[in-house]
Amino acid sequence: MRIIVVSDTHMPKVRRGLPEILKEDLKKSDLIIHAGDFQTLDVYNEFMEYGELVAVVGNVDDPDLQALLPQKRIIMKKGLRIGVVHGDGMGKTTEKRALEAFQPDEVDLIIFGHSHIPYSRYMKGSFLFNPGSPTDKRKLPYFSHGVLTIEDTWKIEHKFYR
Repeated sequence: MRIIVVSDTHMPKVRRGLPEILKEDLKKSDLIIHAGDFQTLDVYNEFMEYGELVAVVGNVDDPDLQALLPQKRIIMKKGLRIGVVHGDGMGKTTEKRALEAFQPDEVDLIIFGHSHIPYSRYMKGSFLFNPGSPTDKRKLPYFSHGVLTIEDTWKIEHKFYR
């Protein structure tokens, strides 16, 4: 199973379209996970055209998306419990807010966004992963998204591009 992990697309405010490298990965995916900040319902619908989409709302998503999407969710794929949350809020780091969103739930992997900073690390028994942003790299030298592969075991990695 090949899952494309993305967050913080912020379209059309920051960029008018998805990068070709991301589009190619979306075409080859079995599932897409988006950790919020699409910005508009049109962008959400664009992701839906590529296949099955699991998403949560982000802090800049318009009212239509706020009415449609949950703040967090837990899904199970091939025995892997995946928590998805945007990670915005007050106080603490984005990583700590993402981790706390799933306490006391037991999840293997937490996917979050908000900071636009790629992140990949174990913390308190869960693996935390922020795919970065494919459209708004802020001060970083690269754009990014994630690829989660689940076979007998699972692995998740960043794909970086300019």
